[in-house]
Amino acid sequence: MSSHPLMEVIAAADRAIGAEDFDALIEFYADDATLVVAPGLTAVGKAQILKAFIGVAEVFDHRLSVSQGETMIFESGDTALVVMETILDTVNPEGEAVSTTRRATYVFRQEVDGRWLCVVDNSYGTDLLGRA
Repeated sequence: MSSHPLMEVIAAADRAIGAEDFDALIEFYADDATLVVAPGLTAVGKAQILKAFIGVAEVFDHRLSVSQGETMIFESGDTALVVMETILDTVNPEGEAVSTTRRATYVFRQEVDGRWLCVVDNSYGTDLLGRA
């Protein structure tokens, strides 16, 4: 699936997160998108998502790098479900490198102009089950 156009969209969004280019990052989201910030906490709409990503950068002391591992994409019409390993690399307060891998789920919608926009961003995937 590495040739699917969504792979480059996701990689570009990951680069924007690492560079803290939040203006570019927010353009990957639909106006009505939902971001799972943490178990039990969501951000809905671009304004809340922008605020959430700024908060995430602060939580990780502006040292967060995101990349992707194994990926599966399931497409139907203008909708795609992306199931993938999301890898979060950062540094803990002691200065040690920390890498966390999540099995994430994302839903994208293809717009009339051909762009893919994220409508549901859930880096926790099914790990959310049982946490509510």
